[in-house]
Amino acid sequence: MKNVEMKLDGNVLTITVDLSKDYGLSSSGKSVIIASTEGNQSVEGKEEVKIGLNIYRKAPKD
Repeated sequence: MKNVEMKLDGNVLTITVDLSKDYGLSSSGKSVIIASTEGNQSVEGKEEVKIGLNIYRKAPKD
C-alpha cells in the first residue's frame, strides 16, 4: 500500500492518508497518485472484509 494507514477499532475502520504526498503519474498520465491500496486488500483483523482505495488528483496539463 502507498500512503494508506488503516486502524480497526471494534467494527470501526479508520483510514488515514497524507494528502500532501504524491507518487507520480498514473499509467494513463491523466492523474497524480496520492494514495492507493494497489488493488483489493483484506482488512487486518477482518480478513473477510476487503478494501480497494485510490486517491488521486488531476494531473497538470503540459
